[in-house]
Amino acid sequence: MSDSIAALVGVLTGAAGVAAFRISERLQNPPAPPAPSAGALPAGVSEVLTALRSSAVVLSADDQVVKASAASYAAGVVSGTELTDAELREMVRACRRDGRVREVETDLSSGLGRPPAVVLARVTPLGPHHVLLLLEDRTESRRIEAVRRDFVANVSHELKTPVGALSLLSEAVEEAADDPEAVRHFSRRMRREAVRLTALVQEIIDLSRLQAADHVVQPEVLEVDALVAEAVDRVGTLAQGRGSEVVVAGRRGLQVRGDRELLVTALRNLVHNALAYSPERSRVVVEVREGSGGVAGEAVGQQVPTVDIAVSDRGVGISAADLNRIFERFYRVDPARSRSTGGTGLGLSIVKHVAGNHGGEVLVWSAEGEGSTFTLRLPGLAATAEPRPAAEPGAGAGSGADDPASTSPPAGAAGRTTPHTVRRPSPRTSLEVRP
Repeated sequence: MSDSIAALVGVLTGAAGVAAFRISERLQNPPAPPAPSAGALPAGVSEVLTALRSSAVVLSADDQVVKASAASYAAGVVSGTELTDAELREMVRACRRDGRVREVETDLSSGLGRPPAVVLARVTPLGPHHVLLLLEDRTESRRIEAVRRDFVANVSHELKTPVGALSLLSEAVEEAADDPEAVRHFSRRMRREAVRLTALVQEIIDLSRLQAADHVVQPEVLEVDALVAEAVDRVGTLAQGRGSEVVVAGRRGLQVRGDRELLVTALRNLVHNALAYSPERSRVVVEVREGSGGVAGEAVGQQVPTVDIAVSDRGVGISAADLNRIFERFYRVDPARSRSTGGTGLGLSIVKHVAGNHGGEVLVWSAEGEGSTFTLRLPGLAATAEPRPAAEPGAGAGSGADDPASTSPPAGAAGRTTPHTVRRPSPRTSLEVRP
């Protein structure tokens, strides 16, 4: 019996030793993880793609899309399991052939509901079987660069004209030194060109200031009556020289919040344009009224109280083709008339930026041969408004009651507006242009 027990103990001891040896061997040499398949993504790639804001696409060895970010589908780069752009597909194939990282800026064609875009494409190997394509949208930066180039070119051209004229006139004065009448004539022209150059430089400074800030830094509560009066006073010399008058009508006591100098400059530009593009001995009406509409900072479609300052004339009007571009910098409807009146082509662009910086907008109605109405719409403040008992002539006498230049377009007039108009109201309502 004792021999049997001893044998059993020996067997168990041996088995335990073998088991311990096997366990020790397995702990020291763990089994290798299974090799990933050729189509599997490296660990963590899916999580990284999900976090990226730019377009990212991972392609397999047969150029099929394995994983793509939501942005790549929205940009139209990926359709199903394929890249849509031929140039991007060729970049991927070239990277797969030689394993080199490639980077190129390219244009993506437009699609259904998608405008053309400029992107920086970067292709790099991702493990032994995949290629990663990254796309950075540079459309806006390229647009800003183009605007900056155009601005510099336009400024150079505009400055060259008065500077060149001053140079020629100074030579003429020198040559006519013995002719006092000729000297006086050329001196007057030199003074006119100097005034034009000064105005141009000042408006360039104003426009640069407006573009540098997207809001008014230190707004204050302002009386609209005082703003209108100061703007009309600034164009008094022009109105008197043309035998025209500026009539102020509408509501009293309205208030807005903003920058006094900027708002006066915007109103002055509108009244100046109305006078410059109207016949001599005509009438321009500035009407202040309470309104309602959508303004910046409010929900889309929400109507809020506004102060509308409408400047109307019965001048030459603006054609549909010109109306599309009147808020562009240095654009002139009539270059010859602008030269004669000293216009720089920056006035309406300044008005647009002033309105935007104050959370407002500019509305335009115009018909060729019938006149134009420009309305500066600003967010209003709660104030006691009272009707203006009689039209106030800003530069000459007149009554607003029977004024032919009312702020609403004439009945039946065929108004003009731009393609990006939100709505087309009735003929008695100012057509809206939101630049």
